[in-house]
Amino acid sequence: MIHYTHPNRILVALDCIIFGFDGGELKLLLIKRNFDPERGKWSLMGGFLKEKEDLEAAAQRILYDLTGLTNNYLEQLQTFGAINRDPVERTISVVYYALVNIQEQDVNAINAHNAYWINLSEKPDLIFDHNAMVEQAMRQLRYKAALHAIGFELMPDKFTIPQLQKVYEAIYNTQLDRRNFSRKIMSTELLTDTGEKDTNSVTKKGKLYKLNTEKYQQYLTDYVSFFPELTLS
Repeated sequence: MIHYTHPNRILVALDCIIFGFDGGELKLLLIKRNFDPERGKWSLMGGFLKEKEDLEAAAQRILYDLTGLTNNYLEQLQTFGAINRDPVERTISVVYYALVNIQEQDVNAINAHNAYWINLSEKPDLIFDHNAMVEQAMRQLRYKAALHAIGFELMPDKFTIPQLQKVYEAIYNTQLDRRNFSRKIMSTELLTDTGEKDTNSVTKKGKLYKLNTEKYQQYLTDYVSFFPELTLS
């Protein structure tokens, strides 16, 4: 068997940036570390790549271990490889970000990892280069959400248009005109009217919609701009 001659040991880690939405705020799932190094500090959820494991399979494993969720939106973001990024040992980190429906999370799995949903606006300082990872993930999320309608990944199965608008306002940290947003959303043909009303709303008149999954796949794969007028910075 042929082997490459390389004397150095370099570890490959994966860090997952997991976004959720609680109906009002965009949230980030962080762990309060109860292990070394940096015990007691905040960090992203991560783990090391196994010998017989693909990168995406490893990211899916980490996401499932922390949230109990599968088949969520997951995208490779960037590789971070500064020499001294990890004080213990030379480690390259491949970063993924995920969008999840908080309502479907496994609370027991999250508690077992000492993890908490933190409002993005209240994010604490993170260890290593995790702050830079989150900043890059937010830039990518804003870019992709304008082009590919991935904001729907943060929604429950049934939702109102005002609830959907709050997701995009949270992503872009800005207020959107209600009429323009509603008109734009309806023109995409992404919504299917369930014929139900939101009984939890104040007026109890809000129509509940579901995502048209076939149309959604088109927005994910085709060169179709979803909200090109939104700020992409």
